[in-house]
Amino acid sequence: MGDVCITAEPLPAIYRIWTETAGPAGFSTQRITPLRHNFHQHPLFQIPELVKLGKELAPFNQCRFMRPGVTQASVIAHDSRHPEGRSIDEFFERLEEPGSSVALYNVEVIPRYQALLKSVVETMRGGVEREQPDIFMVNGFVFISSPPSVTPFHIDRENNFWLQLHGRKIMNVWDHRDRSVVPAEAVEDFIVTHSLRKVRFQEEFRARSHEFHVRPGDGVYFPSTSPHMTRSDPDWTSPGDRISVSIGVTFYTSVTRELARVHQVNRIMRRCGWSPAYPGGSPAVDAFKASIGGPVGATRSKLVAMTSSARRFKIATTPPPGSY
Repeated sequence: MGDVCITAEPLPAIYRIWTETAGPAGFSTQRITPLRHNFHQHPLFQIPELVKLGKELAPFNQCRFMRPGVTQASVIAHDSRHPEGRSIDEFFERLEEPGSSVALYNVEVIPRYQALLKSVVETMRGGVEREQPDIFMVNGFVFISSPPSVTPFHIDRENNFWLQLHGRKIMNVWDHRDRSVVPAEAVEDFIVTHSLRKVRFQEEFRARSHEFHVRPGDGVYFPSTSPHMTRSDPDWTSPGDRISVSIGVTFYTSVTRELARVHQVNRIMRRCGWSPAYPGGSPAVDAFKASIGGPVGATRSKLVAMTSSARRFKIATTPPPGSY
């Protein structure tokens, strides 16, 4: 009998996130942490697929463009219309022009990307839920740009796995507990109403940040309300390699929800002239405030929905999802 040649099917690629420091000490949900990953090799994160994704999201106004002249000190604002009136097709045709920039919001509305985002978080679920159980509302925001480009200084309500997929970028992140960078009242305003009006960058803050020079395969984890900003300079670019792509994979947990409930109560106390303790000072006090903050947020949301004049300002006045 002749030799039988059996050709094995190739094993599926394993995509994951990891930290350079092994063991439990390598990751904490309360600490800014540099990451490594190989999701930049995933087929759905290649630029042709991301262009396809952008065109799918455009009819839902989920392709957002930065206004010209924005700096890291600007108030962050994305517009669903290109500043020069370009269609999404024309934008992607001219993507490599310096300064081109688009953010793809909530990519999880596309089922194949929803599954992919869940797989990103799943690789770190054990580390997250050791400290913060009940991961929910996994969202994705893809940032595609041709340098020079910036993302202004801001905070988010969610925890964030931020991954560089293509090109290079410089990210600055600050400790979420540093009240000299973002005061308590500014955090409360953002958590309760989504207002970043009081979250403003000052150059003297830069020295207090963690600065990461990232390439494909690099990433950063940072906790909810960690101030952050990015920039991408053109010094690394060359023909055919001018595009920087990153993704923020964001998620809530039982802990972020409880903290948001505390902020709901603190904001009411502050408006009454008191100076409430920031979350984290006393677990017993936080638990008591959280028991009140949930109904407060839910009631505010219902009142806004019922009030015709308030409906016009729903984005600014309704507590954001996951915040109570």
